[in-house]
Amino acid sequence: MSIFNSLRISASGLTAERLRLDVIADNLANVNTTRTATGGPYRRKVAILEERSTGFADLLATGRGGVRVAAIAEDTSPPQRVYNPGHPDADADGYVLMPNVNVVTEMVEMITATRAYEANVTAMNAAKQMALRTLDIGRNA
Repeated sequence: MSIFNSLRISASGLTAERLRLDVIADNLANVNTTRTATGGPYRRKVAILEERSTGFADLLATGRGGVRVAAIAEDTSPPQRVYNPGHPDADADGYVLMPNVNVVTEMVEMITATRAYEANVTAMNAAKQMALRTLDIGRNA
């Protein structure tokens, strides 16, 4: 595996985690959205990641590894029912259907996505340092 393959793998991770952070930010921005264009409350979205290679042998043979966003899916958990009779979207009993977004869950997801992003940056920097050290060895020989 060449140095460029390891950079490519880390870059795919950076791209996937950035998109994951965008989805989390979208969820947090819509935590109180009770009415959408499709009707009903906002539904939490989740980025589904999958590996690009079919296995370790494929990775060594082709050098195509990393991760990609397979889909952005909606969370199927039911919306929360909150009693708020003064809300414009309240039903006859005074309940409002709120988005199925939990702020604590989103913050945990944000922390894990940020850590994964940082790990990919560290891997890229390590690969870059190895390449620079290799050039130094060639220069000093």
